[in-house]
Amino acid sequence: MKRSSVRNAIAAALAALLFAACGSKVSAENFERIRNGMTQKEVVAILGEPTETSAIGIGGLSGAMATWRDGHTAISVQFLNDKVQAKQMSREAPQPQAK
Repeated sequence: MKRSSVRNAIAAALAALLFAACGSKVSAENFERIRNGMTQKEVVAILGEPTETSAIGIGGLSGAMATWRDGHTAISVQFLNDKVQAKQMSREAPQPQAK
């Protein structure tokens, strides 16, 4: 095999690895990794920073909801005192293109 062919093969393999690493963190695989009792910091380590957040505190309780969106997929996680209590994943159907 010629040197240029080897270099091209290596470059193609590296490019494929980079594109795979840039894939969305909003995925079914990452959704399944989220467990009740995880902290918000642990969830952010899996999904990255959320797209939307809201929080409320009453007395000694604090509640928060965080949502991660990518395209037509969203993962929402509810926290109580910084621990996962519930999670939901939804996918919107793509809207048909107008003619």
